[in-house]
Amino acid sequence: MPRRRIFVWLSVTVGVVLVLTAAAAGYVVWSVRRPFPEYDGTAPLPALQGEVEVLRDGRGIPHIYADTAMDLFRAQGYVHAQDRFWQMDFRRHVTSGRLAELFGENAVDTDAFVRTLGWRRIAEQELPLLDPATRRYLEAYAHGVNAWLADRSGGELGLSYTLLGLTGGDTAPEPWRPVDSLSWLKAMAWDLRTNMEDEIQRALLTEELPLERIEQLYPPYPYDQNAPIVDDRYLPVAVASATTSGASDAASAPPERSASRRAGTRTYPPEALASLHSAADAAGAVPDLLGEGPGAGSNSWVVDGSKTATGAPMLVNDTHLAPDLPSIWYQVGLHCRTVSAQCPFRVGGFSFAGVPGVVIGHNDRIAWGFSTLRADVTDLYLERVEGDRYLVGNELVPMDTREETIQVAGGDPVTVTVRATRHGPLLSDHDEELRDVGAEAPAGEQAPPRGDGYGVALRWTALEPGRTADALFALNSATDWRSFQAAAALFEVPSQNIVYADAEGTIGYQAPGKIPIRRSGDGRWPVPGWTDAHEWVGYIPFGALPSVRQPDEGVVVAANQPVTSEAYPYLLGADVDYGQRAQRIRELLGQAGRLDAQTMIDIQMDTYNTIAELLVPHLLATGESAAYYGDGLRLLRDWDFTQPPDSAAAAYFNAVWRSLLRLTFHDELPEDQWPGGGGRWFEVVRHLLDNPDDPFWDDVTTDAVERRDAVLRQAVRDGRDEMTRRQGKDPARWSWGRLHALRLREATFGSSGVGPIEALLDRSPVEVGGGASIVQATGWTAHDGFATDWVPSQRIVVDLADLDGSRWIDLTGVSGHAHHEHYADQTELWRTGETLPMRWDEAAIREAAVSTLMLAPQGSPE
Repeated sequence: MPRRRIFVWLSVTVGVVLVLTAAAAGYVVWSVRRPFPEYDGTAPLPALQGEVEVLRDGRGIPHIYADTAMDLFRAQGYVHAQDRFWQMDFRRHVTSGRLAELFGENAVDTDAFVRTLGWRRIAEQELPLLDPATRRYLEAYAHGVNAWLADRSGGELGLSYTLLGLTGGDTAPEPWRPVDSLSWLKAMAWDLRTNMEDEIQRALLTEELPLERIEQLYPPYPYDQNAPIVDDRYLPVAVASATTSGASDAASAPPERSASRRAGTRTYPPEALASLHSAADAAGAVPDLLGEGPGAGSNSWVVDGSKTATGAPMLVNDTHLAPDLPSIWYQVGLHCRTVSAQCPFRVGGFSFAGVPGVVIGHNDRIAWGFSTLRADVTDLYLERVEGDRYLVGNELVPMDTREETIQVAGGDPVTVTVRATRHGPLLSDHDEELRDVGAEAPAGEQAPPRGDGYGVALRWTALEPGRTADALFALNSATDWRSFQAAAALFEVPSQNIVYADAEGTIGYQAPGKIPIRRSGDGRWPVPGWTDAHEWVGYIPFGALPSVRQPDEGVVVAANQPVTSEAYPYLLGADVDYGQRAQRIRELLGQAGRLDAQTMIDIQMDTYNTIAELLVPHLLATGESAAYYGDGLRLLRDWDFTQPPDSAAAAYFNAVWRSLLRLTFHDELPEDQWPGGGGRWFEVVRHLLDNPDDPFWDDVTTDAVERRDAVLRQAVRDGRDEMTRRQGKDPARWSWGRLHALRLREATFGSSGVGPIEALLDRSPVEVGGGASIVQATGWTAHDGFATDWVPSQRIVVDLADLDGSRWIDLTGVSGHAHHEHYADQTELWRTGETLPMRWDEAAIREAAVSTLMLAPQGSPE
């Protein structure tokens, strides 16, 4: 599903176009350049205890030097605001359900849904639970942001505020607060919540297909071909007895495998799930701020010194998210001048603008990286509703209710009522289709009378206050495996794979997070909420979560495949990546000999398509040799199955693949479930190729009965016709990069649909290689076309033998100001697989510095 950009284009008026068109070119240039920050000189920053130095290299990447941790994070807040305040302000309006304050009445529905989820309310509850040091760091960061804001307003803050003023939005941002940073972590957890859409879609398919055919579309993981992250040899020998959230020891014990993973699938009455017809639309009401699309994920791996040229470990990570301009990430170095217990930070890596510290990176002792674990941390419950009461057992009990007032730019305030059951917020209250369907849906013979209909409630681990913010600072200051694990134990949501390497030669992996234990079922289907049969009875104890230190193989690859085999006693999640990327990475590491940074980058840029290797022999066997239709097949005869931007064969193959998915599945699947074409569909088609008479090959809209070979033959022809329409008749002129181009759009006004504004903010399409479920993961959605809609949003290679030999690259650049020299100055390097030095030694940082900003003490924080 392409990332939704639903807010701004609805509110940008024709008046903006007229104003910009009439404006003198000089005024436009002045408006664009007016908010550019000063990178040199001296600036006051209230409450600093000493001077802070900000050194920037030729790409604008800052390294911050301070004497205290508080000064360090004050300065980080100031620097983030210099470069990215509009991005930060926009994010906090999304996460607090306040977009309508910026963009008017068209954002009210989105705000109502976010208020229903209650991200900011949970963040407010989390703040007092955090370690006092974490709260101080968040306060210091906020002081730094506000110091930058203090002397600026309107268009001085960013071009978007000039545009916002022309549309009637609020151009006077309020001060930054610690809870604004915590709310962003909730948005991150929402975008990485994993299988909720799969849960809904499976349920909706019960109207179209019998259960056994639905299961064909969600095949089991091919453990015989693709390895999990942690081998069975490293699984915990005993289950830890510690529990979370008050669960008893008995509740934390693993359920029987048959009960937790298989029986629910066979026994759940699918007709009860028809009431969720529009749940996918309800989930999509929230804009994706990270935008991990179907089939997206991340690559991460570590190797020990036995496999590297230097004899020390190396860590590699690239996170696959929706393309954004400016980037989701912000590169930074944070350096206490003297590392001590009071100032324990010397760390560099990728941060989030709006959040202090570093998310992915290294310090002088350890390095770490993330990929999505795909744990199932959400469940949807059908609730029997009567007015403001709902059924629990045989009793109607009151819902928790509250009113929320949404301020609307250019309009009157809107008040919404938020209701919640014992399981969580009632999502269906703010989706009209869900309400209608809940009133009509069948729910099985055992269901109670429907009363006012069935509501849909969400239980989600991120709606329980936690300490993930503590984990970030603990990771930044960890020095060894033990302190790393202590930090990981605090990382509650979202559940992530964390790979690890340290200067002593240790490599490892840890699965963290609050992952529920269900009384019954496997979490793959929405469940009745009026019984206790499907309740969460606890969380997997941290000591029982999968972990490995110093594996015999000297390699850990975590690329969204299952963490363990089915020998692991707990259920982590039933919907996972099918391991094509992970297995390819393993193969390349095994073939490469002694590994160095360039070898790792080459692996990140690998474009080998595993479904092509499987499918091309079948395509060639169709016997289609006529001059016109045979042209495409002749490209495939000697193709090596790689997909660089200039590949004609890759362009043709993907046109055929798209046609094959359409011919095979569109006739029986609803439009909103047409195949996206990524790893799950690789696996589905792999099984179908072995069954030429499978019913999915048949087009149910015709009188004939189609079989595999006829469908393949038609796909070959349709692929040729599509390439002719798109790129001409001559196959020599075809190019995968042009077909699969990436367009970088600014997330708000850059997606307005107003040409002059988009021209100011967006960048021209760039040709990229790779594809879905390929190591160079430039994903695309087959039923929408070929355009790239998720990407490796950053790349990092850390060399623990020589930290100055580490490499990194961002999708765009550090600046969020359109037309600034660092707005998109890394994009071409990113596209071609080049990287920048990730400087670490202070002498190297100073030598590369092209600007120095001194932040000087002045006054006290309010």
